[in-house]
Amino acid sequence: MTLFDVAAESPTPRAPLSRVRLVVAYDGGGFHGFARNPGVRTVAGLLTDVLEKILRHRVELTCAGRTDKGVHAWGQVVTFDASAAHLDLAALARSVNALCGPAVVVRDAAVVPADFDARFSADSRLYRYRIVNRPEADPFLAGRAWHVPDPLDVRDMELAGDPLIGEHDFSSFCRRPKPGPDGGDVSLRRRVLSVAWHDEGDGLLRFEIEATAFCHQMVRSIVGSLVDTGLGRRRAGVMKAVLEARDRSAAGAVAPPDGLYLWAVRYAGWSSDRP
Repeated sequence: MTLFDVAAESPTPRAPLSRVRLVVAYDGGGFHGFARNPGVRTVAGLLTDVLEKILRHRVELTCAGRTDKGVHAWGQVVTFDASAAHLDLAALARSVNALCGPAVVVRDAAVVPADFDARFSADSRLYRYRIVNRPEADPFLAGRAWHVPDPLDVRDMELAGDPLIGEHDFSSFCRRPKPGPDGGDVSLRRRVLSVAWHDEGDGLLRFEIEATAFCHQMVRSIVGSLVDTGLGRRRAGVMKAVLEARDRSAAGAVAPPDGLYLWAVRYAGWSSDRP
């Protein structure tokens, strides 16, 4: 039997168990998002199938944040339980990369305490968004950055981003979720820790936003509104009013997924961008 043959699987991993944490990078262009979705290619679907093939038992993945179709990651974190017997993390990472790379790559693998959870143990998430701001597109960044040909006023975009810092209701920047189990509305209050623009030179701009959690399409909606400000379509001073409107129609269009990256997930004493 080779690594690429389908192995016989046991329904559940055999005790004793180890909680495994992986740091995963991926190009989201060929995937319909992270979350497993029958009938379409997703990052979690591919990872789960490959891990089950290697470990020969069922795997239940938990992730730090479910990215949408076309969104990339450098520091996605996943956790799962594996049989502790004969568990070789280095070999596991090599095998996953052989089967999934280069589209999906394990950057780090570690055994962590049993109560560590990729999602619920996280203190914050950091997203990056890349923009090519020059008249001509860059073929080498196609699918990995948003090409905005008209000049952007970075200073105005910085000023417009300031009101976002702190805890707010981000209904103006989020797709309305389905009602909760009790039938009530799901809260869209989130706490943003930092917002920043970086000019990398040669027309390349990088936006970074860190928050304790994000709601669906929040980062892309914010970027779309900030770019509208940078293009002079709206004044920097109206961002506070847009936020307070709690109305999706008050904000700008959603930026394309191409330029968005889940860059890092922060935990107590550890961050996934530098494992």
